[in-house]
Amino acid sequence: MSFDKNISKEDLESLEVVGYEGKITLIDEDSKVDEAVERLARYSVLGFDTETRPAFKKGVHYQTALLQLANAEEVFLFQLQKLENFNSLRWLLNNKKILKVGAAIRDDVKQLNLFFPVKRDSFVELQTLVKKYGIEDISLKKMGAITLGFRISKGQQVSNWEAEPLTEAQIRYAATDAWVPLLIYQKLMNNDK
Repeated sequence: MSFDKNISKEDLESLEVVGYEGKITLIDEDSKVDEAVERLARYSVLGFDTETRPAFKKGVHYQTALLQLANAEEVFLFQLQKLENFNSLRWLLNNKKILKVGAAIRDDVKQLNLFFPVKRDSFVELQTLVKKYGIEDISLKKMGAITLGFRISKGQQVSNWEAEPLTEAQIRYAATDAWVPLLIYQKLMNNDK
């Protein structure tokens, strides 16, 4: 199967909007981290993303608020600013046997290093990978549309990720942003078979 290089705005808008509707586990205290990591570590590939509160003033920056990791059965949302024990999470993110797949991950990984050391060699950058398949549109929304045939909503992208509590819309958006990279990666790998 070959993929289109690009997708027009009109074709993108004509696609059905799909969001993650499966199980989502919010990790908002240290006592939940190890079990979540244990469940995630059963998989060799995970979808990956982070969310950070947007800054609308020059020179203002916020730390990553949310780390999202998706396996084939559920998505875990780690509220990093509520956690103190990162040992198992650090192990998971640095484990080279478990690939973490995401889009535009360079800054995500850089920001995670403010919490604990993270090496990029256990991550797969979809924006690089899709180029091997001739895909030139490299936003997550467009990569998803080209490979999966549906579009995702980016409506919550600039919401306050430090809000307490997160809204249902934020939770679904965040889960979708980790789930879609996993689906794209699986589609590309199945294409090679």
